[in-house]
Amino acid sequence: MSELTRLTATELADKIKSREVSAVEVTQAHLDRIAEVDGALNAFLHVDTEGALEAARAVDADAAEGRQASPLAGVPLALKDVLTTKGLPTTCGSRTLEGWLPPYDATVTRKLRDAGVVILGKTNMDEFAMGSSTENSAFGPTRNPWAHDRIPGGSGGGSSAAIAGFEAALAIGTDTGGSIRQPGAVTGTVGVKPTYGGVSRYGLVAFSSSLDQAGPCARTVLDAALLHEVIAGHDPLDSTSIDAPVPPVVAAAREGLNGDLKGVRVGVVKEFSGEGYQPGVLRSFEAAVEQLRELGAEVVEVSCPNFTLALSAYYLIAPSEASSNLARFDAMRYGLRVGDDGTHSAEEVMSLTREAGFGPEVKRRIMLGTYALSAGYYDAYYGSAQKVRTLITRDFDNAFAKVDVLVSPTTPTTAFKIGERVDDPMAMYLSDICSIPSNLAGNAAMSIPSGLSEEDGLPVGLQIMAPSLADDRLYRVGAAYEVARDAAAGGPLIHRVPELEAAK
Repeated sequence: MSELTRLTATELADKIKSREVSAVEVTQAHLDRIAEVDGALNAFLHVDTEGALEAARAVDADAAEGRQASPLAGVPLALKDVLTTKGLPTTCGSRTLEGWLPPYDATVTRKLRDAGVVILGKTNMDEFAMGSSTENSAFGPTRNPWAHDRIPGGSGGGSSAAIAGFEAALAIGTDTGGSIRQPGAVTGTVGVKPTYGGVSRYGLVAFSSSLDQAGPCARTVLDAALLHEVIAGHDPLDSTSIDAPVPPVVAAAREGLNGDLKGVRVGVVKEFSGEGYQPGVLRSFEAAVEQLRELGAEVVEVSCPNFTLALSAYYLIAPSEASSNLARFDAMRYGLRVGDDGTHSAEEVMSLTREAGFGPEVKRRIMLGTYALSAGYYDAYYGSAQKVRTLITRDFDNAFAKVDVLVSPTTPTTAFKIGERVDDPMAMYLSDICSIPSNLAGNAAMSIPSGLSEEDGLPVGLQIMAPSLADDRLYRVGAAYEVARDAAAGGPLIHRVPELEAAK
């Protein structure tokens, strides 16, 4: 492996700015790494070799004239295949959109390009972001770099695996019920769900419009903060975008690197422990809380009783919105079309196309959502779930009146084996039990590695939650904890990923 692929985004950007290395050299090193190992990981669905090198050459031209588009100019990034890219495939992990070339860039994509970030390609994901393991992709599962028989999380497993496998220094994910944080936790990487509306959703193919949120994935908290700053901000093209200043996330991360949390009040969520949690996960979490206390934080237990209802509410709200959003894939406008041979009606072509194009999990959620929205059941199911959502938001408000941030395990277990939960949807859904409340309430949340579980030697994630538009608190606490964790462990956790064999 080239030494360049093991550097953080911050280190790479500094070397490119000082012209110690060129952006082309950095990009080529990562493209070589993808060619070497992605046959084993299946993290990428499309690699844009020419586009990436062209973007890198533009960064080098700027550097030669003393210009830098952003602090991340020239850094290679992997983009989840749910965000549109003009002229590059956007499939959402589905046969329905196989080969579709969008005519426009998502706002996140445009901001990355404007910042000189080099987009290496599009990463694998659960179909239409529906899943917790990246096993629901129509193009095969992605594998966890820590153990190839394990899932890399979902729905953004391709993005997390690309970072953990040193194929990219940064990545973009999207989080509807934990799809940035849960993959981060099981691959030993940092994943952040910004405040809902803090990052534009324009060009993000919708799963559940009131929950979906794009966010940064990285190997360090500072790298995530720098990427967050690039993609965040108000967008008039997105009606849910918040017209407010971007929280000072980079300054907060740099402050956290001082390792001082005196005056910070940390609440441990009482409801996120006990039965169903892997003992090694709980022990890692308890050790992380103790480290926060040693850094000067005041730690108290906080009860959020309605969090126990979050999973049930989510699996009514998200499928209901999915059933509406996915109605656009009707074989009439774009994407797959089956049975259009002159012998079938438009309705039959639509039915045949949706049958062939959607996988089992997408069909399951469409049916659940359509039922929940049907006449006679709307108030009993969808309406009730929205009331529970309000109660969960109030729990957060009450908790944040007492503490600055909340903490919990990110996931109840480490990465499970590929195929282990395919036939048990409920066990799969429980993977997101800790992450879903923040999506329902819309507040900010982060997953940061907290060590390895003693049972299986696999990564464990610490979840940090902050109030809406207080994303900077995540970065201050996360960076301070990261420094303490690495000092105790003798170095960054990510450097303990087993070396991958070259793809055969």
